[in-house]
Amino acid sequence: MVRYMIDVDPMATVRRFNRSYTQRIGALEDSFLGLGLPLGATRLLFEVGVQPATVQALRGRLGLDSGYVSRLLRRLEADGLVEVAADPADRRRRVVSLTPIGEKRWSELEARSDDKAKTLLEPLSERQQRRLAACLSEADLLVRAATVTFEEVDPASPAAREATGMYFTELRRRFDFDDAGLDRRDAEALRPPGGVFVLAVSDGEAVACGGVQTIGAGVGEIKRMWVRDTWRGAGLGGRLLHHLEERARNFRHALVRLDTNETLTEAIGLYERSGYRPIDRYNDNPHATHFFEKPLE
Repeated sequence: MVRYMIDVDPMATVRRFNRSYTQRIGALEDSFLGLGLPLGATRLLFEVGVQPATVQALRGRLGLDSGYVSRLLRRLEADGLVEVAADPADRRRRVVSLTPIGEKRWSELEARSDDKAKTLLEPLSERQQRRLAACLSEADLLVRAATVTFEEVDPASPAAREATGMYFTELRRRFDFDDAGLDRRDAEALRPPGGVFVLAVSDGEAVACGGVQTIGAGVGEIKRMWVRDTWRGAGLGGRLLHHLEERARNFRHALVRLDTNETLTEAIGLYERSGYRPIDRYNDNPHATHFFEKPLE
């Protein structure tokens, strides 16, 4: 069990950790890990090495503005480390990939990063190492959860379909679920002016989703609410639910309803903690076994 020591002022704790960690990993040096590149360019090189991507995707992953990414890419191109070319599938987009020299530098970056981590861990006992790993894993999840953005998208867009596809896959794993035709039926209802579909995005990737549709005068329904399993425990489900309730208020709904299946115990617990009360069946969803509603102040 991990014991957490928390200052009276959480903000001071975060700031102190930021100062300490950036110093110890070498982020303050002009040449990060002795590779001849500053941290920003090195991190971009790492991302390209993990997976070649469009310039737009790299901006999304790193949360950087287009001008800064362009300057970093010019630096990496000038050093012969990356190549930027038109995407064969869509020549309006530019794809970034490593050159042979870049691949060698990327391997060196990996090796030096491992060495740096080893240097930080070696003075600690095995028990302390496990404790540090658990604490950093928890901190990483919470920091990423705190920086998630909510984006409204067309429910038929590729990003929305990918998220709902993962949601349906989980439902099929949990119970006998048939999603035939659901995308088509939901798409129109989850579009303005009577509905909305929301993605929770982290580092350019959808990690949760949900929507609101109008089912009656002053009554909204929350649909397709899902959080990726690796993100559970960080409070993202509660934040998304609150955001969807706010969107329902914007539609002037006084009441919001939702349904779920009995196997989704985590969702049922979330709804109960969030003030939803059980009601009788209000729709013909064959997969739903539990029905809830909540007045919106």
